[in-house]
This record gives sequence, C-alpha cells and structure tokens, in this order.
Amino acid sequence: MGRETSSEIEIMVPPRRGENVVHPLEANPTAPPRPPEQAELRPFRRWTPWLVPVFVVANVIMFAVTMCVNNCPRNSPRPCVAPFLGRFAFNPLKENPLFGPSSSKLEKMGALDVTKVVKEHQGWRLITCIWLHAGVIHILANMLNLLLIGVQLEQEFGFVRIGLLYVISGFGGSLLSALFIRSSISVGASGALFGLLGGMLSELITNWTIFENKGSFLDLCSLFALSLSGSAKRMFLLDITQGQSKASTRSISIYFGSSLLSF
Repeated sequence: MGRETSSEIEIMVPPRRGENVVHPLEANPTAPPRPPEQAELRPFRRWTPWLVPVFVVANVIMFAVTMCVNNCPRNSPRPCVAPFLGRFAFNPLKENPLFGPSSSKLEKMGALDVTKVVKEHQGWRLITCIWLHAGVIHILANMLNLLLIGVQLEQEFGFVRIGLLYVISGFGGSLLSALFIRSSISVGASGALFGLLGGMLSELITNWTIFENKGSFLDLCSLFALSLSGSAKRMFLLDITQGQSKASTRSISIYFGSSLLSF
C-alpha cells in the first residue's frame, strides 16, 4: 500500500463589484472608535441675568416711594437732614442714623410688625418688609451685595431658581425675625441676601471636586464672614414707641437661619 498524502488547495475568488475589501495589513488596529454624538461633552448653559437687576430697581423704587410718603419737612417737628431734597429729605439722625424715613412711615409702608401680623392677621408684612429699607446706607449695602452675589448665581442657575431662592429665604428670615424680635419693626432684604450666600456656599460644597480654583471657596467664606459682621453692625431696628434706633445682635440668628434655609 502506498503512503497517502493530503494537500490543501487555496482558491482565490475575486471580489464582487461594489464590495470594499480592506487588506488586514492596511487596517489600523490602534485607531480608537469614534464616540457617539450623544457622548460629546457640552458646556454649561449660561443664562442672561435680568431678574436680579429688576430686584435692585424694585428696591430702589420702593425706597424712593417711602421717602416721598415720609415727607420729613412736613411731618417731622425736628430739622431734617438734607432739606434741599424737599419731601425726600431724611429724618433727623437721632431718629434714624441710616439717612432714611421715620419708623412710623416704614410701618405704614409694610414693615414687619409682629403685633399686626398676629393680632390683626396682616401676614402680607412677612413679604413686603423684604422690599423696604431703613435708609440710604442700608439699601446701598444690600443692593451692592445683591448684584455681587445674585448676578453670578442667576447666570449659572437661571431666573426661576434664583427668584424662588430669594423670596423663600426672605420669607424665612421674616419668620425668624418675628420669632426673635417682637418689640420692634424690621425691614430689609438681608435675610434674602444671606439665603443667596447660603445657596452659593452649598453649590461650591456640592461641586467641590469639579472646581479648578479651590481658592474661591475660601473667598466665599471670607465674604460670608464679612457680610455677617457688617450686617450685624449696620442692622438697626426702629423702635416704634420711642422713635429711636438701636442695634440688635439677635439679627445674627436671622442671617444664619436664612442661610440654612437656602441649603
């Protein structure tokens, strides 16, 4: 019997017309696959801030209306400050050291008075007091802080979220003011401002890992501390009965409460 041998036969078949043939050596095995379009990273949306400037204009208009209603030359028995301003002149510094109206006119315009809120069911004062200010120094400090903090937050989160945060924080500050300060009226947007500060602080803490400049966190903490100390010094509660101004350290609890509420 002879030895059986087997041989392999290679058959070359030409490609059909229309087929794309790529030789294995011509392929690039190291080329990464193209990611799908859905996986492409897109930049964060930047909103155009307009609500915060509207808030600033509204506060300034309300202060001008309050000074017009105050009409110091006609209603104050004492000499007014800056009488050349006419009915927009300021009450004597012994009554209001912040260059503003009298406490009675602030109460008439909607300042927070716990007695009227509880006994006369004027709950709307919890909101209206946010838009009133005791004087020029008070409104300048608050509006500068509002522009500094609010514009940046509105660019990142939009007007809906920032508007709700501003109003809710201001309302929470009014509630805390009604609980801790019952013998005096209170006005100002300090509670709403510290709510915005608390919102910015929570945003930094939540997104700490993606922030490249960690120094902004320390800058914000410094701004928070300076604003707290400055507001505690300039926050004056106008006494209704005596007509004189007095500083109150109890307002610090209101600022902390508004900041915690914004979280």
